[in-house]
Amino acid sequence: QVQLQESGGQSVQAGGSLRLSCAGSGRTVSSYAMAWFRQAPGKDREFVAGITYGVGNSRYADSVQGRFTISGDLARNTIHLQMNNLKPEDTAVYYCARKISSNTNWGSWGQGTQVTVSS
Repeated sequence: QVQLQESGGQSVQAGGSLRLSCAGSGRTVSSYAMAWFRQAPGKDREFVAGITYGVGNSRYADSVQGRFTISGDLARNTIHLQMNNLKPEDTAVYYCARKISSNTNWGSWGQGTQVTVSS
């Protein structure tokens, strides 16, 4: 079973940039898709960005479109999230997850990495 681990979260000022990473370990089975989610205090977990194997399509939440870029190697269960022009509303715990096929749920959730953006 693949275990995912996020890293790269820290405190930054508004307008700054961060790069998050998510790496898989354990029994390596390629992912069909991987994604970043985030959860702010008192709010539900929300989708941020995702990437799908093969076609290489990436998809973004409207709130981060044009500021965040997802990249990675799904065969190695590794993705990154380049976050530019960060805003205080981007403050959250960021999680990565994966799908092993198109008709499975997101799983193998990591423990998250905290991103704090101050104004």
